[in-house]
Amino acid sequence: MTMSGNGSPGRERPLRLADLARSEPGGSRPVPVPPPAPAAFAAPAAIAADRIDRIEAARAEFAALLGEFRRTAVLVPDDGRGGLWTAEQGGVRWICAFSDEAALARFALARGDAAREWPYRTVLGARLLDVMVPLLGVPAGVALDAGSPDGTLFPPVAGVVPETAVVDPGAEGTAKAKGTR
Repeated sequence: MTMSGNGSPGRERPLRLADLARSEPGGSRPVPVPPPAPAAFAAPAAIAADRIDRIEAARAEFAALLGEFRRTAVLVPDDGRGGLWTAEQGGVRWICAFSDEAALARFALARGDAAREWPYRTVLGARLLDVMVPLLGVPAGVALDAGSPDGTLFPPVAGVVPETAVVDPGAEGTAKAKGTR
């Protein structure tokens, strides 16, 4: 597999799960980047303490979500070629997984492809992260319920995927999985 670098250094933006729903298998489409929100005015110490609290709360919430995902069987559509449905965005390959058939149906509807049959496999979340992500050989993660307001990303970072699949940013701004060449 080859990885296409559609993003350019210095032009990073948050990944929107709706982008994955509109992408073709193995492809990506650029989306305009909204300007950053203006910073709030407050005392620096109060801002720092509030940020630390919010970061700690977000980490705890993500850890609980990750644990639940790892223990849950999810639906992964077939790509029509015998593999798993993936989408590439920002130099990362995302395995698209769904919490239930209703979430998969919403994804198909968002793609404008709800009339066809969507064969899928049921896979344990831990197996996706621990086995399937490293097998891709490129920076990869899992997008749960892409195209949904409740969607979640499990990116290729330490603590989410095995060490060999953790993204190691290259000198030129290109993400590269540690276990790849």
